[in-house]
Amino acid sequence: MKNKWWKGCTIYQVYPRSFHDSNNDGIGDLRGIINKIHYIQSLGVDALWISPFYESPMDDYGYDVSNYYAVDPIFGTLEDFTELVATAHDAGLKILVDLVISHTSDKHAWFKESSSNLDNEKSDWYCWADPKEDGNPPNNWLSIFGGSAWTWCSNRGEYYYHNFISSQPKLNFQNPKVLEELDRIITFWLEKGVDGFRLDTANFLYFDSLLRNNPSKSKEELIKYRLQERAGDGVPRTNPYGYQKHVYDKTRPENVDYLKRLRTLLNKYPDKLILGELSSDDSFAEVGRYTSGNDKLHMAYTFELLCTPLDGDTLRSLFEYLENQIEDGWSCWSFSNHDVVRAVTRYATDDDLRDELSKLIITLLILLRGSIIIYQGEELGLMDAEVAYEDLQDPYGKPFWPDYKGRDGCRTPMPWQHDALQAGFSCSQPWLPVPLEYYQLAVNLQEENQDSCLNFTRNLLKFRSSCEALRIGDISFIESSKNHLVLVRDSGNQKIISVLNLSKNALIYRTDSYVTSKIVLCSSNCEVSKDNSVFINSYGFCLFEV
Repeated sequence: MKNKWWKGCTIYQVYPRSFHDSNNDGIGDLRGIINKIHYIQSLGVDALWISPFYESPMDDYGYDVSNYYAVDPIFGTLEDFTELVATAHDAGLKILVDLVISHTSDKHAWFKESSSNLDNEKSDWYCWADPKEDGNPPNNWLSIFGGSAWTWCSNRGEYYYHNFISSQPKLNFQNPKVLEELDRIITFWLEKGVDGFRLDTANFLYFDSLLRNNPSKSKEELIKYRLQERAGDGVPRTNPYGYQKHVYDKTRPENVDYLKRLRTLLNKYPDKLILGELSSDDSFAEVGRYTSGNDKLHMAYTFELLCTPLDGDTLRSLFEYLENQIEDGWSCWSFSNHDVVRAVTRYATDDDLRDELSKLIITLLILLRGSIIIYQGEELGLMDAEVAYEDLQDPYGKPFWPDYKGRDGCRTPMPWQHDALQAGFSCSQPWLPVPLEYYQLAVNLQEENQDSCLNFTRNLLKFRSSCEALRIGDISFIESSKNHLVLVRDSGNQKIISVLNLSKNALIYRTDSYVTSKIVLCSSNCEVSKDNSVFINSYGFCLFEV
């Protein structure tokens, strides 16, 4: 297992709509990624995860697939994708693509046939149910995007189920014909040369066949839920979806059997990866359940770090809890992605310290046991953009505005050149505006500055790739508080002790027994004194090799 390429790898996530626009229509595309492959390679990452580019009406910006075998014309062609795979492989990069199979678009040919009447070949390819006697939906299940998870279809006189927006009907995984077709889709992309998949909503695949009501959280449970800073389910606390215990609409026992089927299919191809996205009230328990045993997911990530405060005690308890759950499984970590507010915005309390905070976040990320994901722009220290309501695109944000503004703020275009139109992303008006503050964080400026977040990230990832303890070593903790964290990575051959200052105040920490150890990495103005103390500036760090 130690020799598997994905074990301790670094993955770079590209959201193609916002990465680079090669044809100046305002939307990023596959050829835009091809044009920037050498930039991605220069970061020192191992793999590239590309968010959906399949044919889609774009109601949920690609997560509503209408044809799994085609590239949407706004992103290019299958030939472009073939060239992208070849270019990435030539650069030593693996390619992961999104696998969005829990639901389809309502424009998919399967759903058009299924919804046409009660008697057709695909009539049971989706979750259909009769109304209650009073005409209401069959149960109390809620959509994460707001309202009931059921939508009426007059052609059939039935409701269909959807976890998200109504144009994303839920596939019926209890139908073997559906599973056979999904096998064909997965095989198609494996034959195209992909190195693996990121499985969207990996614990949403099955639902209770009896369609039983989800129980409600008690008053005490709901108060605790609202106050809880951790959010393994990734759901904003203003969303009534969190009022229920989701025991019947997701995380069903049958999920495990399907993941074993999926792993068996991938095992027919050498060195392929399946990375799962998990979202539940106890998501770390699911990481253990879904990745242990070497017969399901290779690894999984959750929303824990994507929604957890930068608090040493909280982070330590979180990491230790996972280690108690994961057995022989493997986790994957990220602080930012296309679904959440960027980390530097979540944690920043002082604009003057954004650069230091950005570097600290990436430092903590590379110290964690597991594989890691860096979201495009994170290496530049990009903050979340403030998107005006009239510019809002995300269907998740509109029902909950202004308490929750959706995901557009983390999806704004990458800035490539500070002195170019639209910061070098496109020569046309982009699908989301380029924030003015992004221009001074553009790639071309950071390339020239050796102290930039970009060059810091490159050096950090280079260090991680050469460090056995960080890639595959065990993790333990010496000390923590709200404002600092001291952790140990140990592979047996190598031991790294790291002291991190999680606050904007300077930290003086007694290093005692390891003060004479070699400092292998530290932030600026970090000093070790003669009294066995280390001085660490705001959001700074110091790594010792013992």
